[in-house]
Amino acid sequence: MLFILAWRNIWRNKKRSAIIIAAITAGLSCGLFASAVMYGMYESLINSTIDRELGHIQIHSLKFEDEKILSDTIPEFKSVLNEIKLLPEISGLSSRVIIEGMCSSPTSSSGVRIAGINPEEESKVTTIRNLIIEGNYFNTDLSPEVVIGKKLAEKLDVKLKSKIVLSFQDFEGNIVYAAFRVAGIYRTESSLFDQSVIFVNQNELYGLLNSKEFSHEIVLRLNSFEQVDSVFTKLSKQFPMLSVKDWKLLAPEIKIYYEILDIQLYFFMGIILFALLFGITNTMLMSVIERIREIGILIALGMKRSKIFLMIIIETIALSLVGGFAGLIVGVIIIGIVGSTGINLSAFTEGLSQFSIATVLYPVLPLSFYPVITLMIIFSAIIAAIYPAIKAIKLKPATAIRTY
Repeated sequence: MLFILAWRNIWRNKKRSAIIIAAITAGLSCGLFASAVMYGMYESLINSTIDRELGHIQIHSLKFEDEKILSDTIPEFKSVLNEIKLLPEISGLSSRVIIEGMCSSPTSSSGVRIAGINPEEESKVTTIRNLIIEGNYFNTDLSPEVVIGKKLAEKLDVKLKSKIVLSFQDFEGNIVYAAFRVAGIYRTESSLFDQSVIFVNQNELYGLLNSKEFSHEIVLRLNSFEQVDSVFTKLSKQFPMLSVKDWKLLAPEIKIYYEILDIQLYFFMGIILFALLFGITNTMLMSVIERIREIGILIALGMKRSKIFLMIIIETIALSLVGGFAGLIVGVIIIGIVGSTGINLSAFTEGLSQFSIATVLYPVLPLSFYPVITLMIIFSAIIAAIYPAIKAIKLKPATAIRTY
């Protein structure tokens, strides 16, 4: 009976109730969309980082990550590769040679990380092959050939088929110089990566170093993102003498960003609901003032003040939930529409490239976000109802009936 009475009281003044519901709907849907954009930026950062270089899991020798010395190779890396290939979760596997060196042209020079790769294997792990904007991804008539980033090409003032010289130390500490031709130029979401990483065929490096085959880094790509934790645990136990890390350990700053993002978004939605709280409080206070005589009569007839208090609380929660669910529905629809088409941010390419964010942003919001928002709406409604409800139960029946 109390719920029916509370529901009817909400719609006594349809215009006022509709306005506050519309305000809640607009505020909540806009807040959800803004949160989805922020989550979309995070998803873009993760995907671009994994697709560009990290893969899902990487394996190194225990010492390599500390100093990246040429001699810190993976022991018996071919047997390690063969064992990993047996895992059904693996969709791509690539072995890399990583050397820190210098890249020089007739006009400039720059420190770079030289990644010696098998082009076919690498294309199954990263998307560099698809990001070539000039030339080809190896397999040209140029020999030896190198693939460099757009930013590095601009810094060195080189173009396709230009000659560049790579210099690095061999196993004995001697400096090796080698001339390469630019076979392809790529561009990723990260300007820092484009300026600092170049790709060469690892067979060329074996020849320059007069060495048999070796590997510093094994990169894994899995069939599904959800398989990362289980495969990581399995490989850590399988290769205890090697350093096995998933993308979260390889890029801890992204994990920290995610943890901070979650707090930021809940805080952001809390500010929106706090602002709406004043509107809800005002609406309910006006409703109570208009019904002072009626409430006084109910108290005089024997209705408990606790029930009056509960009735006001129920009215406020019902009003907030109507607006809240409408806001959730509108927000989900907007996120769904914009999430399928994406937001084109190509006008801000230069700025976004500093943060490794793609120029097309797809808003997304995890399902776990919605139950928390619903609880926040209910909590806000209860807070908003307290003052009007207290005002109602403090009424003296005789004064309320006589005055109003």
